[in-house]
Amino acid sequence: MKLKRLLRHLLTTHFSTRRRFPPPVRAAIEQAIKECEARHAGEIRFVVETAFDLPELWHDLAPRQRALQLFGQLGVWDTAHNNGVLIYVDLADRVVEIVADRGIAAHVPQAEWAAVCRQMEHHYREGRFREGSVVGVLGVGALLGRHFPGKPRGANELPDQPVLL
Repeated sequence: MKLKRLLRHLLTTHFSTRRRFPPPVRAAIEQAIKECEARHAGEIRFVVETAFDLPELWHDLAPRQRALQLFGQLGVWDTAHNNGVLIYVDLADRVVEIVADRGIAAHVPQAEWAAVCRQMEHHYREGRFREGSVVGVLGVGALLGRHFPGKPRGANELPDQPVLL
């Protein structure tokens, strides 16, 4: 299993990421985030990682662990109202993870986040990266809207543009 994962990570290239997430797809993700954040008091960050480096694979880094690392590195945890959510796409492992800050995680069961991840993964398996990404953002937005309705609190604290790693 480790060898199979290693090969997937070595063979998944930045070119393939840019082919799956070209500028129009990234613009659609950004627009979906802007529209969602206008309807609730949460912050959404979207990250696509192509593949892990060899040291991460050697230490058998799990996608969830990497999502938690990026949650911290990108400052998603550092919003004024603890209302940040990271949508993390690991292309090589074909996994989506959602990490929510403590202000949101206390109200939304993990099963609801997992359902959004599975919807995204379903679209991605079919090659529909735009649809899967937008469905994910809208799904997160719906959960935030249900638990944190109302107008956004203050300024946009996190960039809306998706990050490709």
